[in-house]
Amino acid sequence: MRATTRLIWTVTVLVLAAVSEAVFPLPFNPFLPGSHNRKIGGGKKGRGRRRGGAEAQTNWPGKWELFLPNSGVSAMHAILMPVINQVQFYDATIWRISQIKLPPGVPCHVVDPKINKVDCWAHSVLVDINTGAIKPLSLTTDTWCSSGGLTINGTLVSTGGYGGGANTARYLAACPQCVWIEYPQALAAKRWYSTQASLPDGKFFVIGGRDALNYEYIPEEGQNNKKLFDSLLLKQTDDPDENNLYPFVWLNTDGNLFIFANNRSILLSPKTNQVIKEFPQLPGGTRNYPGSGSSALLPIQLYMNNAKVIPADVLVCGGSKQDAYNRAGKKDFEPALKDCARLSINSGKPRWKIEMMPMPRVMSDTVILPNGDVILVNGAKRGCSGWGYGKDPAFAPILYKPRGRRGQRFKELAASGIPRMYHSIAIALPDGKVLVGGSNTNDGYRFNVEFPTELRVEKFSPPYLDPALANMRPKIVNNPKQIKYGKVFKVKVELNQKEVTKENLKAHMLAPSFTTHSISMNMRMLLLGVASVNSAGGNCFEIQAAAPPNGNLAPPGYYLLFAVYKGVPSVGEWIQIV
Repeated sequence: MRATTRLIWTVTVLVLAAVSEAVFPLPFNPFLPGSHNRKIGGGKKGRGRRRGGAEAQTNWPGKWELFLPNSGVSAMHAILMPVINQVQFYDATIWRISQIKLPPGVPCHVVDPKINKVDCWAHSVLVDINTGAIKPLSLTTDTWCSSGGLTINGTLVSTGGYGGGANTARYLAACPQCVWIEYPQALAAKRWYSTQASLPDGKFFVIGGRDALNYEYIPEEGQNNKKLFDSLLLKQTDDPDENNLYPFVWLNTDGNLFIFANNRSILLSPKTNQVIKEFPQLPGGTRNYPGSGSSALLPIQLYMNNAKVIPADVLVCGGSKQDAYNRAGKKDFEPALKDCARLSINSGKPRWKIEMMPMPRVMSDTVILPNGDVILVNGAKRGCSGWGYGKDPAFAPILYKPRGRRGQRFKELAASGIPRMYHSIAIALPDGKVLVGGSNTNDGYRFNVEFPTELRVEKFSPPYLDPALANMRPKIVNNPKQIKYGKVFKVKVELNQKEVTKENLKAHMLAPSFTTHSISMNMRMLLLGVASVNSAGGNCFEIQAAAPPNGNLAPPGYYLLFAVYKGVPSVGEWIQIV
């Protein structure tokens, strides 16, 4: 009788587990008779919300504002430079034109010495995110469709590009007076539409590009790399429309690289260069350029004591049908994909879990917000990437709440009035807003066309910046400028609220992304373990948080540190982990 009862109970629990995903916002962890209550990922799961842990509620759809009427250079590529709080925009030198000249004293680039042809236009600018002041910079190698990332010290390393720029590694340090330093032979292969990823030791991996079905490791500044590694994944996913350019690459919590190309994905060891795991194929169409869906490694939850295997979820949203590029060339603009897929890459049996967005999207940018939510912005509802290959702009951003109930994670937000098509960008800012720029679906700077070359730059305020929530916004008044792996550190916060606990006041770290062509390279958020939140006198509180344990979780370098109260973030402060 006991055995029969046990069997019935077990079957019932397993059935509930199978359907629980549609009901519970967090992983459902059934406890079978005789099993032991164990921690998953170092946290306590399966419990109700702790006192004071609920998010602030708002129906405010967000707000758009025009930040710059003319950025000088159309923002094809963008990254927020650490500490100096300036955004680097650059496009391509091939057109020999922009809307801003090089400053006096900066020599023009000699394009052809035989006929004394020079280019005096700037193709790179630094933009102050607070004042909008623009500083033009000189570039000599072509950065068209390149990749990038930040070093431990906050220097931007830009790789690849077009023509003579395809083998180039470029360096721009984070200082107001710094200029580009370029090494045209640094890479072993030509990298046009490639992806660059940070490794646990702070070095870089770069993969793919047109006619480059391989990967390599970026050498130290001033050196040239000669060693290539073939990629079977890229060879097997290279279809007639390519559809595997700008592959999605995310550093997993175990130090290996999750690589997604076209509709397939693997886990690659950067230590042995062996494929560790192959994941199920994602059906429905293609997700990489020119199919151009977008992706994010969702925020990584850390605790004071972490499990050996730390969960990591990858999100892949939108894209296009496999033949969309070919059809768009014939003026047949197919609807973009409407699905959004999520994969727990450290699961024993990983499988894609599909949800539907409010509308189809291609060429969108995915941005992790300071509170851990995700926003999808820019792009189109039909077609794909390419000159004039996208139609029907997606004016309204979508908010995705990773911890929300399945089927209730998406929310459509306030629409912009500016089409942001091919070659648009979006990045998170320290004040919690999203900087949105670019859009150039033309071969050059053209303005009397359906979608003109776009030089206006906007800022979008997400729902947590609802004026009605202003009194819930924390302010960081003191934090360390540098932290060490695994060490506890203190953050002093000013907050005019009565009920403040470690359940509702959190510390988050966000790595700046290099954004171009609907891919946000190295975008990464850590939800830090919090030991305690204590009163520090008046309206101040002290958070004791644990730094990430190692470089697998957070490659060394600069991050924005946010204090987040009930889903409302502070202004971010720069912090370096070493």
